[in-house]
Amino acid sequence: MSVARKPLHGLKVLDLTRFFAGPFCTMHLGDLGADVVKVEAPGGDLTRRQGPPFLADNGMTFLAANRNKRSIELDAKTPEGRRLLKELANVADVVVENFRPPVIKRLGIDYETISAINPGVIYASLSALGADGPHAESGGFDITVQAEFGFMSITGEKNGKPIKQGTSVFDLVCGLYAFGGILAALRQRDATGEGQVIETSLMEAQLAFLVDAGMEYLVAGNIRDRWGSEHSQVVPYKVFATADGEMVIAAGYQSVYEPFCRAIGREDLISNPDYSTQKDRVRNRHRLYEIIDVEIRRHSSAKLKTMLDAAGVPNAPVNDMAQVFAHPQVLHRRMSLSLTHPVYGAVPTIGPGVKYSAFDITEGWSAPPVLGEGAEDVLAEWLGSKSVEMADAG
Repeated sequence: MSVARKPLHGLKVLDLTRFFAGPFCTMHLGDLGADVVKVEAPGGDLTRRQGPPFLADNGMTFLAANRNKRSIELDAKTPEGRRLLKELANVADVVVENFRPPVIKRLGIDYETISAINPGVIYASLSALGADGPHAESGGFDITVQAEFGFMSITGEKNGKPIKQGTSVFDLVCGLYAFGGILAALRQRDATGEGQVIETSLMEAQLAFLVDAGMEYLVAGNIRDRWGSEHSQVVPYKVFATADGEMVIAAGYQSVYEPFCRAIGREDLISNPDYSTQKDRVRNRHRLYEIIDVEIRRHSSAKLKTMLDAAGVPNAPVNDMAQVFAHPQVLHRRMSLSLTHPVYGAVPTIGPGVKYSAFDITEGWSAPPVLGEGAEDVLAEWLGSKSVEMADAG
């Protein structure tokens, strides 16, 4: 399949976002063939300078969320910059922004203004806490939203301090919700010819991901504790220390608990009335873990994995990034790729989370752009202009 056969080929996406959530959303649109134009303020997206580490003067966060885009640098504080921004929005199929509401209105590129000229536009707004409401104009970052809206309260070791997730996970979740919403809105536009506004936020994305912990409170009034790697209702199920590392073992259900006990030479734990059923194990978890912890530490991770695999017990080593990206399954599924840029050469990228039988999603992928890369072509192709008329970036 040619790149032209990708499902979003020919779609014009104006990316007015910064930081992580919005760029992650628009990158996925670009992965599927959309023409994504990243508008950057003078000096570029702040994540270009976020580091170390850097690759060719770009921070890792910028490289992680900006492949398959072209870049245009303009100063929206100037009349010329605002005029150009509005002209681009007037011909875009999709506009994605993460400004605060007063700013977007002041720039003259709010949905009401743009849709009056471009009624088919799909206009996606990403924010910290939502598009309206008593705290709509409050800013926020992934870590503050994790704290204020519950996820941090259930994350961390038992009796320990709350901790954030290992990445800015709800920036990414928010970006994925916006991506899915845009695709749904495009499908509806195909049927009706009408555009619409899509709204999501870090707060709403995070609340939707509370799933069972949120339902536990809504249904039963229970406020979940922090459990570390343990499970509140399934035992044994956690990270165990081996003789030379750490390993996750998920053997709480009866169908795997009994083979697990046999594998580690403790068949007595099957018949012991304190541990014989899942309910018993949850009630007596502390005593059971005292026994199992000792048994697991007798074995190396490799030996333990061989034993548990043979018994059909779910297990996994706790791998670091080097081990992950050398993993044969990761390599086989092409989750570690390299893109080539004419200025800064090879740049690694993480492969696609979804593959398609009708086309190769990675075909034609381009490395994240240098600041202003492709601007002249964008103006020619989108606006019919042969010159780059941008406001002074100084």
